Amino acid sequence: MRIEQVDQLFGAVEASIQQVIPPDETALVLHNIGLPVGGINLAFSDSATVGSSDGEILVALKPERRHSTFAYMKTLRQELPRKFPSTTFFFPPGDIVSQILNFGLPAPIDIQIVGQNRSANYALARQIADQVSRVPGVVDVHVHQIVDAPALMVNVDRTRAAQVGLTQRDVANSLLASLASSADAAPNFWLNPKNGVNYRVAVQTPQYRVDSPDALQSEPINAAGASSPELLTNLAGVERGTTATVSNHYNVQPVFDIFASVQDRDLGGAAGISSGSSAMPRGRCPGAAPSWSGARSEHERGLRGAEHRTDLRDRARLRPHGGQLPVLARSLHHHLGPARRHRRDSLGAVSHADEHQRPLSHGAIMSVGVATSNSILLVTFANDERREGHGAMTAALSAGYTRLRPVLMTALAMIIGMFPMALGLGEGGEQNAPLGRAVIGGLAVATVTTLFVVPVIYSLLRRQAPFQEEAGPAEATGSTEVGPGNSRRRSNDT
Repeated sequence: MRIEQVDQLFGAVEASIQQVIPPDETALVLHNIGLPVGGINLAFSDSATVGSSDGEILVALKPERRHSTFAYMKTLRQELPRKFPSTTFFFPPGDIVSQILNFGLPAPIDIQIVGQNRSANYALARQIADQVSRVPGVVDVHVHQIVDAPALMVNVDRTRAAQVGLTQRDVANSLLASLASSADAAPNFWLNPKNGVNYRVAVQTPQYRVDSPDALQSEPINAAGASSPELLTNLAGVERGTTATVSNHYNVQPVFDIFASVQDRDLGGAAGISSGSSAMPRGRCPGAAPSWSGARSEHERGLRGAEHRTDLRDRARLRPHGGQLPVLARSLHHHLGPARRHRRDSLGAVSHADEHQRPLSHGAIMSVGVATSNSILLVTFANDERREGHGAMTAALSAGYTRLRPVLMTALAMIIGMFPMALGLGEGGEQNAPLGRAVIGGLAVATVTTLFVVPVIYSLLRRQAPFQEEAGPAEATGSTEVGPGNSRRRSNDT
């Protein structure tokens, strides 16, 4: 498709978008067609465009609108493919939280096909994309790489070029500078003496003049030391063909990426079905190694790491200076086992949140982590009181009174800090507001649970004295009773 046809297509798509989103709710509509100009802009851009035949439309909505951003996205996912069946549409992450969680990828799900057989791997990627697109809740499924983009192949006749004193490299460099400007091949700068700013000076053939293969063959070819320029038609032939717009590699091997997003479904459930036998084709080509990447794999890796750290914390021993009074961090495992299992179940539940509810899930994880840490410290203080000879009820009340101010200070500091985010003020505030609201609500409930529920459960489950293995090192030093000074010093170290 020619660049002017792409511009007309984008105008028609914008008109369709305005039919869904009223103009009075739109603050700005910006078109970015093709690739960014310059290598630096391409390296630091977050656009998913791969050639002049595609682009992105950025729509900024006003704060006062009748529907949410996600409702408009859901409607556009249904309307745009119906009106433009030959065009591929997908929605990259628009907020910074989703962009960070996707690790720079344009979608939270990325299935990679790695192998040397490009043609077979591309066919496998298309097959997997077709199967994944049928999974309920999975949307925007597409293969990132385009392998059949139209191209004009310039074949240099080295014999004729040598007769006029030119080489194939001279022809390629001259044609590159003429069509893509001399900014990359021979960079040149001009210093403005008034403001001291350097400006790049580039020479390029106007693009509107190269509008046909005949115009391309009329390009002058010149090189250093040549007596006069030669026309390209005297040195090379132009043929039509196809080429890949982008070529990606992973561990030196070619890779094809299948990107997908989720809608009205949790990310873990949609990705779990997609990775199952019902979505993946049974006949994989030899040498291909399908793998998962993106936010989905990072969520599962983080969940496994959280469970592993939980198991290690249950077995770890934190010893103060002098080797006395080892603190068993597994005390919650022995005395508050259901709470520990609830923490793991909560991690598994919130890690599978919907794509648009991921800030909510991470806020829940943060609240669970703070509540768990406060509960561990409260049980630790209660164990110290038990070693001094107090009963379970007295120890629980004393620990709750001791940890009252630190727990309230921690909760209030986080609640006050998250309050502006929970209000959803500013541009794009509604996408990060669930994070602040989840933290505020979770800490409010967790604070009450830590100060009231945990002491009650401790007094009911920890009726016996602390374990003998916790008091073992103290007995080894010749002391059968722990003094208040040692207990308080160990608590402060903790």
